[in-house]
Amino acid sequence: MNDVALTFTPDGQGHGLYTEAIDLGQIGPLVIERATHIEFDNKAQYWRVHDNTGFAMFNSQSRQECLDWERQHLESQEDMNHEL
Repeated sequence: MNDVALTFTPDGQGHGLYTEAIDLGQIGPLVIERATHIEFDNKAQYWRVHDNTGFAMFNSQSRQECLDWERQHLESQEDMNHEL
């Protein structure tokens, strides 16, 4: 299991990758936004990971491989944010 990293702004808002390891709903209402989208490309016959601008970031014939890549990619982005 990966570590759960949350950051909080001075106004009390928390930010991080969603996980069910901590029931964040217990401390207040949640606002959850997808950082990427995984969709099947019917023409190419594989799954694609897109960022919110529509840019294709990764593809595979396996949806699970896309999910795993997405989690690893987003966790590395969060790790870089915490190093700053």
